[in-house]
Amino acid sequence: MGVRLKLFVMMVLQFFIWGAWLPLIFGYLPGLGFAPWQQSMILNAFPVAAIVGMFFSNQFADRNFAAEKFLAFSHLVGGLAILGCGFVTDFTSFFVLMLVHCLLYVPTISITNSIAFANMKDAQNEFGIVRMGGTVGWILAAWPFTFIFVNWEAVQAANPGGIVAWIGSALANPLQGEALQSATKWTFVVAGIASLLLAAFSLVLPHTPAKKAEKGEETFAWFEAVKLLKHPFVLVLWLVTFMDSFVHNCYFNWTGQFLGTPQEAGGVGIPGNWIMPVMSVGQLFEILTMFVLGMTLKNLGWRTTMIVGILGHAARFAVYAFLPQSPVLIIVVQMLHGICYAFFFATVYIFVDAYFPKNVRNSAQGLFNVMILGVGALVANSICPWLFQEVFTQNGKTDFRGLFLVPCFVATVAAIALAIFFHPPKSGNEDVSISAPSH
Repeated sequence: MGVRLKLFVMMVLQFFIWGAWLPLIFGYLPGLGFAPWQQSMILNAFPVAAIVGMFFSNQFADRNFAAEKFLAFSHLVGGLAILGCGFVTDFTSFFVLMLVHCLLYVPTISITNSIAFANMKDAQNEFGIVRMGGTVGWILAAWPFTFIFVNWEAVQAANPGGIVAWIGSALANPLQGEALQSATKWTFVVAGIASLLLAAFSLVLPHTPAKKAEKGEETFAWFEAVKLLKHPFVLVLWLVTFMDSFVHNCYFNWTGQFLGTPQEAGGVGIPGNWIMPVMSVGQLFEILTMFVLGMTLKNLGWRTTMIVGILGHAARFAVYAFLPQSPVLIIVVQMLHGICYAFFFATVYIFVDAYFPKNVRNSAQGLFNVMILGVGALVANSICPWLFQEVFTQNGKTDFRGLFLVPCFVATVAAIALAIFFHPPKSGNEDVSISAPSH
């Protein structure tokens, strides 16, 4: 197996793990009887780990361990932890296991990037293909559950003849109610198995030694990145990134439950075994959107491209709010996920690489990553369970229209703020480009 193929498989497994358990956990936790505050604590294990990981992965792991060995250890222990989540139902055990998994998993996101960059001959041309493995892994994680969440007793009773009839019978008999709730534990089991596979696969990855800090290198370069917030347009983008991350995480918090809720209760009525595949439509379109991102940036510019990405969220939540009785339209509108991610989050990463001084560029990426994976998700996960269960659900029925208008409004405000206040200097003009802050 060639090096680039190994790196691609590494990315597939890396994001398969996250994609397996994340989409359905938001509906699984209430079914275990966890209170909204308990759900928030469990869901916030990931963003807390993202904030911790900014310092740990950049300042400690990268400089003290061979990357492939750190990856193997993290996925061995973290894999056992997420595997355990499938077999516990009390809050304390679930929370501790999820926290252990996230604290070990989140740093591996940057570690896999480090392994990839260190072992590619032409990173500029090769990394996009290698990183696409992550999107493929997320998509692949959705599809096994189409056949896991199946009422096999009903399939056996139907006694279908032939493989085509058998597949049709399986897809026509999804699990429902308590049976579906119970079967959701397999999302954690599948994630754990994938993590253990990656732990083993890490041992055949190219050796990537620890990166020792160079002489004169700022030990805490992220301090320098924080200082860049004194530039108004950087601060505006940082705050808008927080708002967009909040909206993005509202999507993950509520979409699975919305899709699975029967139409008579205000939802879409998608069968339980099709919820994850429907949500994966967004990742499929993300791949296509990334192909046109460069051309879009060239024609629309930074600000307009990012505004389109933010308004994609507003449009999707508006469709959720006002047209929930149209399953086909709800499925089609999942494609906006690709636009939302590529036109905003991917564009932010590219913008930071283009505008920030080289000596703090990596830490500046981490600064925005804290908003994207950390603070934005932390706030969303803290209030989304409460909004869903306590504010917009009365007498067992959820007001999905009111619920979805919240992130729709936030996304609209974020787009307006970006349009009015985000004025970056012209690229290539040394007089107005960001200068490295003085010590």
